[in-house]
Amino acid sequence: MSMPPSNAAKLPLPQWAYVPGETAEAEADHDTLWQAMALVPSRFQDFVPARHPALRYGIALNDAGYFWESQEILEAVWAAAPQGGRERILLRACIQIANANLRLRMQKPRAAARYFGEALVELDTLGRNAAAAGDGFVEAFPTARLAALLKAKLAQPALTKADWVEFGKIGRA
Repeated sequence: MSMPPSNAAKLPLPQWAYVPGETAEAEADHDTLWQAMALVPSRFQDFVPARHPALRYGIALNDAGYFWESQEILEAVWAAAPQGGRERILLRACIQIANANLRLRMQKPRAAARYFGEALVELDTLGRNAAAAGDGFVEAFPTARLAALLKAKLAQPALTKADWVEFGKIGRA
């Protein structure tokens, strides 16, 4: 997904990437994450705008290697997304992918493969739901390319740290 400049570019990256079990002395940089979470409304109306700064920040965090932080921001956006909306499905897939990326960093390839598989199920569900035209996250995101990438990763005999998924590269492929 190509991310033109937005308020997401103005949000600072966390001071460190939180990895459960590895960063025992330092918790996650919650102060930085709260700046993005404060941008999430209590509810989005009909869809989650593709250009919403918190959404874009969550995607950017993943692409910068802040997987746990990405998951936290994307979960906040997911919680505000319309119930039963297509964005909730795509956001669940993105959350699973950020979680899989974190598991790869933690050298837990089986768990990562499970999360990639769960994300693929969400993308398949999204593909079966009728598409609506608009400015929503779903319409702007290359879901078919993401699904193809996940299938290729799951077809590998084993996943490694290098197999993490960067959303921005999918949009540029």
